[in-house]
Amino acid sequence: MEQTNPIIEKIRTLLSGKQFFALQKYLESLNAADIAEYLEELLEEEALTSEELLCCFRLLPKDQATETFADLDPQLQSQLINGFSDRELSALLDDLFLDDTVDLIEELPANMVKRILQNVDSGTRAAINQVLNYPEDSAGSIMTTEYVELQPGMTVAQAFDRIRRTGVDKETIYICYIVGPTRKLLGLVTVRELLLAHPEKVLRDMMETHVISVSTLDDREDVANRFARYGFNALPVGDKEHRLVGIVTVDDAMDVLQEEATEDMEKMAAITPSEHPYLRAKTLEIWKQRIPWLLLLMVSATFTGMIISGFEQALAAQAALIAFIPMLMDTGGNCGSQASVTVIRGMSLGEIALRDVGKVLWKELRISLLCGGVLAAAAFVKILLVDGWLMGNPSITIGVAAVVCSTLTLTVILAKLVGSSLPMLAKRLGFDPAVMASPFITTIVDALSLLLYFQIAALLLGL
Repeated sequence: MEQTNPIIEKIRTLLSGKQFFALQKYLESLNAADIAEYLEELLEEEALTSEELLCCFRLLPKDQATETFADLDPQLQSQLINGFSDRELSALLDDLFLDDTVDLIEELPANMVKRILQNVDSGTRAAINQVLNYPEDSAGSIMTTEYVELQPGMTVAQAFDRIRRTGVDKETIYICYIVGPTRKLLGLVTVRELLLAHPEKVLRDMMETHVISVSTLDDREDVANRFARYGFNALPVGDKEHRLVGIVTVDDAMDVLQEEATEDMEKMAAITPSEHPYLRAKTLEIWKQRIPWLLLLMVSATFTGMIISGFEQALAAQAALIAFIPMLMDTGGNCGSQASVTVIRGMSLGEIALRDVGKVLWKELRISLLCGGVLAAAAFVKILLVDGWLMGNPSITIGVAAVVCSTLTLTVILAKLVGSSLPMLAKRLGFDPAVMASPFITTIVDALSLLLYFQIAALLLGL
C-alpha cells in the first residue's frame, strides 16, 4: 500500500479547512524547493485547484515565493502567471534572477512572453534579449548578467561598500570580478579573502589573475563539466573581445548536466528526447517519441531475417544450431552495449577524445579476448553437459559445441570493437554519440554474429 506524505496531507487538510493563517505559518517553515515539489504532487493528484495554488503562493513571504516559483514546473508557472495581476507579476519578475526569467520565457507561449516583457524594465528587457540571442546549447544561453563587478584600484573597504549597494540584486556575491576600463576581466577575489584582508589594501595587489573563463559560444555541457573538474561555484563568461558579459553559476551547471544525462539515456534507449517529465507527458507525445525508432529498428532487423533465410538449408541439415542463435545474438548485443555505454559516458565527461580511438580499440580488444575466452569455456561445458548429456540430445556433438564457442568468442570481440568505435565515429561525423548506443549496435552485431555463425558452421561441419 502506497504511503501518503504527511506534509502533503497537512497542506491538503489546512487548505480544505480554510485555515489560511496556520497554512501560512506551516509553509514558511518549509524549504522553497520542497514547497514546489509538494504543490506539484497535489496538482498531479487533482487535490489542488488553480485558485488554491494561487492562494498558497500568495501566503508565502516575498523571497520564499520567488524561490518557490523558480523551482516550479513550467506548467505550474504558467497557471500562476495567468492568475497574477500585472502588479504581482512585475513584483515577482523584479525578484527573479535573470537566468530564471530567461528559462521561464523559453518555456512559455508567446502571449505570456509578451506579457512578461511588458512587466519588466527596459534594462532587464535588454539583458533578457541579449541572453536569448545566444545559441540554445551555448554558455551564453545559461549565463546571468547579475554579478558583482569591482575595479582594480578599489580598496577592500570600498569593495565592501559596493557589494552592500549592489549585491542584493546579484545571484552570487561570494566571488567578485575585477574588470578594467574596457570591461576586460583582470582577475577575481572572494569575499573570504576580502574579510581577511586589511581595509586599505588595494584589490590589484590581492586579486587572483589566473582566471579560468569560458566564451559565450562554448558548449554548455563542456562548461558544466568544468564545474565538476575544478569545483567552482561560478565561471566568468567572456565575448569574442574577451570582455566580461556574465557568469554561469553552479546551480545552472547542475541543471545542464541533469538535462544532458537524461537526453543521452533517452537516445541510448532509442527514444527521441522529451521536453516534459514522464508523468506530465501526454500519451501521444510519448508515442511520437518512440514509434519512429521502433519502426526503424524493426525494418533494420529484416537483415537478420534475410541472413537466416539464406542459410535455411544449412540449418535444416544441422537443426541443433538453431537453438544457440538467441544466445549468440544476446551475448553480442550485451557486449556491444557495455562497450558503447562506457565510451559514450567517457566522451561526455571529457575522459575520452577522438584522438584516443587507438587506445580505446586496443583496450577493448584485450577485454574482449578475456571475456570471450571465459564465455566460450563456460558455453562449451554447458553445451556438452546440459544440452547434450542431461537433455539427451544426440545431435549435440563436440563439433557443434566448437562451432558455437568459436562464434561466441569472435562475436564478443567484434561486438566490443563495434560498440566502442561507432560512438567515436558518430562524434567525428558531427552526430551525438548517444545515437549509436544499444539499439543500433545490437542490430549491427546481430547481423554480423549470424554471418560468422553460419560461415564457421559451414567450415567446421561441412554444411
